[in-house]
Amino acid sequence: MALEITDSNFEELVMKSDKPVLVDFWAEWCGPCRMVGPIVEELSKEYEGRAIIGKVDVDSNSMISGQLGIRNIPTLLIFKDGKIVDKQVGAVAKSVLAGKLDAQLA
Repeated sequence: MALEITDSNFEELVMKSDKPVLVDFWAEWCGPCRMVGPIVEELSKEYEGRAIIGKVDVDSNSMISGQLGIRNIPTLLIFKDGKIVDKQVGAVAKSVLAGKLDAQLA
């Protein structure tokens, strides 16, 4: 299950993680976000123990979304060692996201 990442736990779960972190910035009202949601959940199971997979509801967590300049959703960011190393804006196939994660695990 993808972790719920919030303004208050972002630093701990994402910035201080010793594993790559995929963060899905989404909102309930966003159609493409609902397409990406199940893919993110599948990835959270497949990468368990190897990567952290989480979701940020931009409506409830505007601080971190604003700091990172999230303007369009869904936006998926991959962090490694506290830095953004990859970005995907818009809905994409699971294989694209898996490929981006795999690149950070190599």
